[in-house]
Amino acid sequence: MRDKPLEGRLAVVTGASRGIGYEAALGLAKAGAHVIAIARTVGGLEDLDDAIREDGGGATLVPLDLTDFDAIDRLGGSINERWGKLDILVGNAGALGVLTPLQQNKPAVFEQVFALNVTSNYRLIRSLDPLLQRSDAGRAIFLTSGAARNPKPFVGPYAASKAALEALVKRYAAENRLNALNVNLLDPGHLRTKMRAQFAPGEDPETVAPPSTIVPALVELASPDCEVNAGIYSLSEGSFLQPDT
Repeated sequence: MRDKPLEGRLAVVTGASRGIGYEAALGLAKAGAHVIAIARTVGGLEDLDDAIREDGGGATLVPLDLTDFDAIDRLGGSINERWGKLDILVGNAGALGVLTPLQQNKPAVFEQVFALNVTSNYRLIRSLDPLLQRSDAGRAIFLTSGAARNPKPFVGPYAASKAALEALVKRYAAENRLNALNVNLLDPGHLRTKMRAQFAPGEDPETVAPPSTIVPALVELASPDCEVNAGIYSLSEGSFLQPDT
């Protein structure tokens, strides 16, 4: 692979202040992209900016709550005014909710999980699609989970939200199958993140791969050379899942 396969590309990464999003943003920047890093936590974004600049890369920091949907619309307008297009969208930000039987979930928790995991990604698509369409090889990648396809207990809202996200993204991919925009899902499996610690509190974190493990697959999916559309890439399998699995 070339040292800078994303040289000159512009990428949006959500949830970029820690975990997978942080490593995704850093990895895309190392691959040559200018990263628009989005998160609520300003301190985490500033740490990311320092790390990117130490490697000679560039980033634009956007402190933003993705459940502020009007702000997502303004984001699209700002990117349009400054750059006029977008090459890469990484929809990473997500919430697990509360580990409890489905019927014991409070409505506010259910709605919060869906707002971040599903609705914010729809609003990102709505706002940023015109910019992705102007790229010579637009790439949109959304983070999913095996919980969407496997009956894991006590994560009902999260599992349902990821299933909804997969349905949403597959439709978006199908609608773009004849143009230069490719849309895929990426299932990172078990990585050493805050969400993983919440899901498995008794697990030794040193037995779980670090979030930086995701970077090579993500860079490949974001590359103009990636011709796959409507796929689900499983990091643990090291390959795309077969359709409808």
